[in-house]
Amino acid sequence: MDTDQLIRTLAADNAHQSRPVGLVLMLALLAAAPVSLLMFFSELGIRPDVMTAMRNPFFDLKFAVTLALAISATAVSLHLSRPEASLRGFGWWLLVPAGILVAGISGEMMMPQRTPMMTRLVGKNSMACMTAIPEMALPLLAAALYGLRQGAPARPAVAGAVAGLLSAGLAATVYASHCTDDSPLFVATWYTIATALVAAIGALVGAKVLRY
Repeated sequence: MDTDQLIRTLAADNAHQSRPVGLVLMLALLAAAPVSLLMFFSELGIRPDVMTAMRNPFFDLKFAVTLALAISATAVSLHLSRPEASLRGFGWWLLVPAGILVAGISGEMMMPQRTPMMTRLVGKNSMACMTAIPEMALPLLAAALYGLRQGAPARPAVAGAVAGLLSAGLAATVYASHCTDDSPLFVATWYTIATALVAAIGALVGAKVLRY
């Protein structure tokens, strides 16, 4: 390679700017969201009594938990996309949705109950929850992993697992508008199991696709 060609190559490399991880992640999730929404409306749909359900604080609590999970996992994912980053100092973000859920369970326990605890825990939609949330989360997980590939995670499996939490949080937010089980006990059990499944998939796939 002659000197002029070397100079042009170096100039082109300097002119190239990597795309910000946050921007790519946002655009990828926006592109994947219609796929998940299509799954939701074609298979499930919003519960018919949603206007009445909105007066129930435990119905609203479901969205507080799932959105808190999605937001906190997004913040942690962006942090982990850097090569020098670790969960230290940022992992506590993931405790925020758990804290909201514990507060909701405590509040429900203090209320006079007519429905047995096991009935509230098992609910009517446990199997639907276990299948719908992971199913709707998969397109979002693929998008999240694509966005994080623009960075350089030092721990690809951990970053993939957190991407799974992000995706499951978004999918669960949509699913919550269909689910007629509003008890925090139900959310703590079945939403958590579904979310853990997506996180496990994210860890397995992320360990491969996020490695650099």
